Amino acid sequence: MFIKVVNPNTTWSMTATMGPPSIESHYDEALAVPGILTEIEKGERDGVDGYVIACFGDPGLDAARELAGGPVVGIAEAAMHTAAVLGRGFSVVTTLARTTGRAWDLAHRYGMRDACRGVHACDLPVLALDSDPDARKIVTEACLDALYEDGSDAIVLGCAGMADLCAHISAEIGVPVVDGVAAATLTVQSLVTMGLATGKRGEFAAPPPKRYAGLLDGFTTGG
Repeated sequence: MFIKVVNPNTTWSMTATMGPPSIESHYDEALAVPGILTEIEKGERDGVDGYVIACFGDPGLDAARELAGGPVVGIAEAAMHTAAVLGRGFSVVTTLARTTGRAWDLAHRYGMRDACRGVHACDLPVLALDSDPDARKIVTEACLDALYEDGSDAIVLGCAGMADLCAHISAEIGVPVVDGVAAATLTVQSLVTMGLATGKRGEFAAPPPKRYAGLLDGFTTGG
């Protein structure tokens, strides 16, 4: 089984592809999408069975599903669905306060508005998760505060860069802590094992043939 994890930023300490160095705004998300779609197209040529979009905003998810033959899962989507079966409600802890609205939007989209008790920011920029020596302490405290403020049963980590903190935070605060990268990867693995992929009958059929120009010339579809 060949699963491709697409990280939409260009930070070498995470992974290198085409896009902004970190994703912390709607502008960043928009600029990340061409790189994501490029990686999906490459994956189709390389025989990839399924894909993970490894950014908590799930940028480009619908467009990626149009291009991919196999399943495509976003990490926010997978994390929220996973957390929803672990208790009555979960809290999301993300990076900057400006990104909390996007997390709420996704909770609505994925039918998780009732299960999502709150979205909280630890006010660390994404790149500080690697560089700030106090990052683990700051994120852990934010998770603990969210847990008690919301009365939640689980925590969702709202950034792919927090993945390596998952086990530590869970041990510290005593509740399940969900890393979306792991949740999405295992979801894709399960879907591929069951022989399931995105339905292609309607909205997620391959995009119609169309000629693009200028900066988007490389994205022309249909030959």
